[in-house]
Amino acid sequence: MTTNEHEVIFAIVNAGYAEDAMEVAREQGARGGTIISGRGVAREKEAAFFGITIHAEKEILMLVVEKEIRDQVLHALYKRMGMQQKAQGIVFALPVAEAAGLSAAPKEKN
Repeated sequence: MTTNEHEVIFAIVNAGYAEDAMEVAREQGARGGTIISGRGVAREKEAAFFGITIHAEKEILMLVVEKEIRDQVLHALYKRMGMQQKAQGIVFALPVAEAAGLSAAPKEKN
């Protein structure tokens, strides 16, 4: 198990943009991620207040990255997938307390 060496980045984007977000993250050194389908919820008043169009269908890209590249991945994702873009993404990171299975390749037993 690794401890406190990784962060999980969530990029919540309009449906159809998660693959593009993954490509942006790969350009910054991320190795892979998981896409989850979701549905946004908001009242019409809230949508107008924030000045954005709320699309019901969302995709959530989850990436576990090394702490060293977290900031560059976050910045690149928000720059290319953020609220001012068609993807209208929200991007944030959370610390990972413990993780297993993140090594590049399993070690062989002799």
